[in-house]
Amino acid sequence: MGTRSKRSERCQRCRMHAHLCICPSIPRYLLDTRIVLVMHRREQKKPTATGPLALEALPNSELRIHGHQDRPLDFTDLNIPERRTLLLYPGDDAPILSRSFLAQDSRPVTLVVPDGNWRQASRMGRRLPGLDHAEMVRLPEGLKTGWGLRRENHAEGLATFEAIATALGIIESPAVQAGLEQLFRLMVQRTLHARGCPDDSAGFPPSSPLLDGEEDPYP
Repeated sequence: MGTRSKRSERCQRCRMHAHLCICPSIPRYLLDTRIVLVMHRREQKKPTATGPLALEALPNSELRIHGHQDRPLDFTDLNIPERRTLLLYPGDDAPILSRSFLAQDSRPVTLVVPDGNWRQASRMGRRLPGLDHAEMVRLPEGLKTGWGLRRENHAEGLATFEAIATALGIIESPAVQAGLEQLFRLMVQRTLHARGCPDDSAGFPPSSPLLDGEEDPYP
């Protein structure tokens, strides 16, 4: 096998090129909060999809694939009295996720996070079956992304990983958010390095390289 082929192989866990694998740096957080990542089938195998990496650090989480007509999703199993189900939704009509919002109901949270581009995420939020009981929430305004590898539909668009980390910083603790964001920065730095960008490009200016033309889901 040639050098180029070896360098193009990807780790099945972190999705990085094998020689840039970050698996040893993935933390492990055993949390009361459960993340249910809903990924559109078109996004599932894209190496630029960041949500699956976040799940690797969260054992109390799961991935569900949306978009297969022969295998429709059903979220009625999440409707249990012991837990509060929240749906992270990229829309201005949803209340902001905050400590005061969480104080209204002290049950452990199951957070459903739609992945995909912004259009797919907004559609999923309204169409996912069995989530009538879920409360829609959105992240606070003014958050800045560190994700320079995919074109964003909005200037402050967050990658799915960042959205999960931010939400857990509010629901769980700032320490969890900081640990996840450290992993995210490492992933971005190594990806940019592999593309021939200087290490300081992890400051993510608007000129950061783009791997595809999809939008990120969270405005």
